Amino acid sequence: MSGALPTPRANPALLGQERAEAVLLDAWTSGRLPHAWLIGGPRGIGKATLAFRFARFVLAQPRGGEAGLFGGAPPPPASLAIGSDHPVFRRVAAGGHADLQVLEPGMIHPETRKETAEIVVEHVRGAISFLGMTPAEGGWRVLIVDQAEAMNRNSENALLKILEEPHARSLLLLVSHAPGRLLPTIRSRCRRLDLPALEPKVVADLLARQHPELDAAERDAVSVLAGGSIGRAIDLVAAGALELYAAILTCTTADGAGTGAGLHALADRVGAFGSEGQGAFRVFCELVEHLATRCGRRAAGVADPAVIAGEAEAIAALTARSSAPRWLAAWDRLRALAAAAEGINLDRRQTALAALSTLREAAAG
Repeated sequence: MSGALPTPRANPALLGQERAEAVLLDAWTSGRLPHAWLIGGPRGIGKATLAFRFARFVLAQPRGGEAGLFGGAPPPPASLAIGSDHPVFRRVAAGGHADLQVLEPGMIHPETRKETAEIVVEHVRGAISFLGMTPAEGGWRVLIVDQAEAMNRNSENALLKILEEPHARSLLLLVSHAPGRLLPTIRSRCRRLDLPALEPKVVADLLARQHPELDAAERDAVSVLAGGSIGRAIDLVAAGALELYAAILTCTTADGAGTGAGLHALADRVGAFGSEGQGAFRVFCELVEHLATRCGRRAAGVADPAVIAGEAEAIAALTARSSAPRWLAAWDRLRALAAAAEGINLDRRQTALAALSTLREAAAG
């Protein structure tokens, strides 16, 4: 059995993002801490984990100022980590620290009493009031906005007020998978901290903890497919991505009797209704785009190491009669299909068949 991945607010570990942690720590010890940070980067690489790690660190500091600012102060801390047995850690993990507030999609709307897909203006106004209050424990007040791109325009405009006129001893941490979707005026008023994708070895090590049933070769393969995101790697494992990728390779290279039956069986598998089917379909879309990318690179003369057994032979067969521009066009088509399926709720099964047909047509030259 695999262990559950801790939520960012309860996760004591941060791997592969030492540089970003050092930037925050240096800003703190300098005594010139920016009041607002925009933490960006791909999904599932530790952005929210870093934000909660920094929030816990700030909230755990003794009253009276930043470490190292006054004579007789203790030496600067070596990291942002505080022990999981620390009272601040336990209260943040339980969602019960009086000086920390978190905004994120899925909160209850104060008027409709229903969950919201967006971060609405009422939530932001409440957070502004929160930051204006005297810290309950005499230190700092911290606001984390997780998935900041989920704010609507009214929410973003409301947030500008606190960015333009920050309160003393208040800290705002915006976490975003897509910082470019935020208003330029918000981006310009935050210190930007972009986190890189995790190294494949880091992802593989994290997978070993979460899925000890996987052997080393399987972990390495998932890590490559995940593109440096442990969150995505866990989703890939849940969807059976390695088996699914092997089926995609078989269907796109198969010829003769039974080919159609195999294509339809795969489309049935990823086109199932419900949340489980949706997860498999999303992974399927990622995998066919991955295959098109690798075929395009192979057609352009770049040979990538094989992710799973049989991939190199399949890609060689698919690119024997096609060119790099054809694979680029196929990749564009696959991206458009996935976006349409998500945006206008196209039939998953028919979309999967169209995607497989796109790959086979690109290979036909």
